[in-house]
This record gives sequence, C-alpha cells and structure tokens, in this order.
Amino acid sequence: MGFFAALAAMTCNGSETLTQPSGGIQPTPAGPTPQTALIPTPVIVDVPLPRATSVPPSQVIPTPVPQSEPAPLQPMNVARVFPNVSFDRMVDMVFTNDGSDRAFLALQSGQIKVLDSTGEDAQVHEFMDIRSRVGDRGNEEGLLGLALDPDFSANGFFYTYYSAASPRRSVISRFSVRADTPDQAVPDSELVIMEVAQPFSNHNGGQIRFGPDGFLYISLGDGGSRGDPNGNGQNRSSLLGSILRIDVSGLDSLGRYAIPDDNPFAGNPNARGEIWAYGLRNPWRFSFDPLTGDLWVGDVGQNSFEEIDLVNRGGNYGWNVMEGLHCYALADGTCDQSGLALPVAEYDRGGGCSVTGGYVYRGSRLPQLFGAYVYGDFCSGKIWALRHDGSRVTEQMMVADTSLRISSFAQTPSGEIFILSFDEKIYHFTP
Repeated sequence: MGFFAALAAMTCNGSETLTQPSGGIQPTPAGPTPQTALIPTPVIVDVPLPRATSVPPSQVIPTPVPQSEPAPLQPMNVARVFPNVSFDRMVDMVFTNDGSDRAFLALQSGQIKVLDSTGEDAQVHEFMDIRSRVGDRGNEEGLLGLALDPDFSANGFFYTYYSAASPRRSVISRFSVRADTPDQAVPDSELVIMEVAQPFSNHNGGQIRFGPDGFLYISLGDGGSRGDPNGNGQNRSSLLGSILRIDVSGLDSLGRYAIPDDNPFAGNPNARGEIWAYGLRNPWRFSFDPLTGDLWVGDVGQNSFEEIDLVNRGGNYGWNVMEGLHCYALADGTCDQSGLALPVAEYDRGGGCSVTGGYVYRGSRLPQLFGAYVYGDFCSGKIWALRHDGSRVTEQMMVADTSLRISSFAQTPSGEIFILSFDEKIYHFTP
C-alpha cells in the first residue's frame, strides 16, 4: 500500500483506489548531444541520455572503521523533542554539517522551515514557501524530499523533490539561499533539473539524498495504481520504479546534469543511464550508512508484505515479480526469480501496512543501537532495528511499539536519529 494511501484510509487492508491517468509529458525530439555530456531539462522518460566522462575525484565511500562488539539490541522508549516545533504533514528533515547546528524541515504542503539549532529550545521560522507550485491533489503527492548540497555552507544550494500538476509529474529542482540572509531561500532561484511524468497520483517515491560519492540519488515509485499495470518496475527504459544517480556538480543555467560514467547502464541504448537500481515499488525513504556507505531502502509493499532492501549497483529488486520474499499474485504467473536481489528483511500485515525506511544508528547516546538499521511502519507505529553483517541479518527485534504515524526518520551529523510523526511532533529514542 502507498504511504499516503495508508493515511487516507487509515486501514491496513492493502486496498487501493485506482486513479485514471492524467495527460503525461510528451517526448521532445532528441537533438545533438552537447560536448559537455550534460542533460537538458526537462528530462522526459523514454529519451536515452548520454553519460558523463568522469567521476568527481576525492569523493569516495568512507572506509569502515573497526568497532568493538555492539551491545545487544534492547527495547526503547520514545520521547518528544523540539517542543516549539509542531507542523502538519512533516515529511523530511535534514541537517547542516558546517557546525551551525541548523536543521531544515520539509512539509508536504510545500513549505520548508528552518530550526536555528537542534537543542530543546530550538526556534523555528519559514525558510521557503512554494505551495503555489506544488500539486497535492493525491495523498501521496506534494513536497516529498529535501537535500542540501555537499558544499551547502559555501554555495547555498539545496534540492527539492515535489509533485506538480497539469500535467502530473515529479520535479527535481535546485534552489539557492539569500546571499545576505542564509536562513531564507530565494523561491525565484529555482532551476529545474528533471521532470518525470506520473501516470497516477500514488507511488511517487520522493527521497533525494547525496551519497558519500557526491552524486545525487533519487527514488521514484512505479508510477502508481495497483500491481504496476504499466510494468515500470521491470522496465529499464523507464525511470519509474528505480533509484537514480546523477551528477549535479556542473549544472549550467539550463539545469543540465551529467550521468556518472560508472552508473550500471551508462551508455546502454536499451536502458536509462540514470538508473542505479530498479525493480522497486515505492521506495518512500532510503538512506546511506554514514560509516560504510551502504544504501538502505524501505520499499512499500502492495497487499501483503513490506520490505527492507540493501541496495547495490545495478540490482533488480523484484517488483512486480515479487512482493518481499514472495511471488506477487498479479504477476504473469512465471515468478522467475533469476537475477533478482531479494530483501534482507520483510514483515506482513501483522506488523503494519506501509514501511518507513530509516537510518543506521551511528550515535553515542544509545550504544545498544549502534550499527543497527532502524525503520518503522506508518500504520502501526512499530519500530524495528536489525544488524546485518554484509551477508545476512545477525540480530533483529521490535525496539518500540508506539502509536505514532511515522512519516520519516532523520539523522544528525553525529549519527543520532529523530522520528517525524503525523501527530505534528518530532521524537527521539530514550533507553
């Protein structure tokens, strides 16, 4: 079930309302390839794109630091933080890494708030309001993702993922902060990088994050409706149902990006070069382990199973052949699992109905959580943690059973984890 579809129904029966598609973006004729191998905006599905000639130097995945044996997982409590912060439909939260101790909070309606610190007495004010551009006709549409440029403190760039209407589409854009007031953005600075047609209102994905390699990763759902009727999950010529990886370090005034040379399908005429991994249904939230660089994805299931994937370059994560570890009932009946990467964990409707992917805990407050991937469920409020040794899950348990409607998790530069809930509050873990 889609994340916000679960909000609309507030049930866990797996049913979804089919939505008639609106008009899509029409492909434009492909012109000559620029010498710089950059991509013109808007980017329309089904138009093959060239690749970049190099990968930015000095941006590498960190080498894992040896750690002592972690304490066993233990049950946790949750407690509210930021008593001055209370907003409707909080969906993403990111932190500066420049010592300023600021945080930016995205609201589904199209607003971004800034917290002046991460302390209990944090004050909040408006950073940007683009509600007039954001389409939220469907429960799964709106401003869905936010990411700060790796050099944000120097260049003031940040990126958004939002839904737009007429025609229905997902938009990835770059904005800038005011030169004289870094706690205010310039809405008119928008530089559209990518637009992807959406045939339905659900399964938009919506996460954007910079990886440890300096590239921008983007999650897109299968395009919506029930059972992936357009077959996007297994179609490598479509951007839908995928995690994308693009190079935005050299954007020009037209918003043209580059495809990293080591993307798995770069240069493949039968696939989109932006795709890093595919076969995903609705990867609402993903994250990178700040210590190892591992990419963790919570992929929302259809009717029966929610899954956690440890995503690797070029992997096919099975949708709609599989739902979790199981053959999907509405697939073509063959259930050919050859070449599929199966999830590292799953849960059924006894656990909830819409997984919210989280983070690997790397903080110091809670040694019993160190090295564990933490995730939850929007419908049930349950929160789990698991440890994975690179080949298998070595430890797993439900660490909290809450009444929260968990829309997203957030992680500070020091590795602590916060929980965003649709009860208009933010929480953290306590022993």
